[in-house]
Amino acid sequence: MKKLSIVYHTQSKSTEKLANYIYEGCLKENSVETHLLLAAEADSSTLLSSNGVIFGTPENFGYMSGGLKDFFDRTFYKVEEKNINIPYCTFVSAGNDGTGAVTSIERIVKGYPLIKVAEPLIIFGKQVNSNKKKCVDFGHGMAAGLALGIY
Repeated sequence: MKKLSIVYHTQSKSTEKLANYIYEGCLKENSVETHLLLAAEADSSTLLSSNGVIFGTPENFGYMSGGLKDFFDRTFYKVEEKNINIPYCTFVSAGNDGTGAVTSIERIVKGYPLIKVAEPLIIFGKQVNSNKKKCVDFGHGMAAGLALGIY
């Protein structure tokens, strides 16, 4: 069975709701074991034991959250030489345009290296509830891609 990890940081309910909606979508794929983890709870073993990962963050000052950055700081050197090459995608709860958060994540994960398999899902401001279907579909798409061996 393939394993998919959702690693996210939140200080507000918006990013947490997005993570839960995406998790709901992942659970539609029964042949993939999905784990929903706060970035502070995840570590290098999360990446090493996963076949794919979804990163989530609020946009803070045009950047990813400090909590997700801390996850990258704690795991990078422990997995860098292992060339894990697993697929990833990203979601952002944005107050601005979300591109700074996405760009910062994309720069870092190239070093692991990880493989981007979907365009980032950026949800703006208070539009979380009205984008539930989009989030569920995003999660389901990642899980289905793993299940089918596309990624």
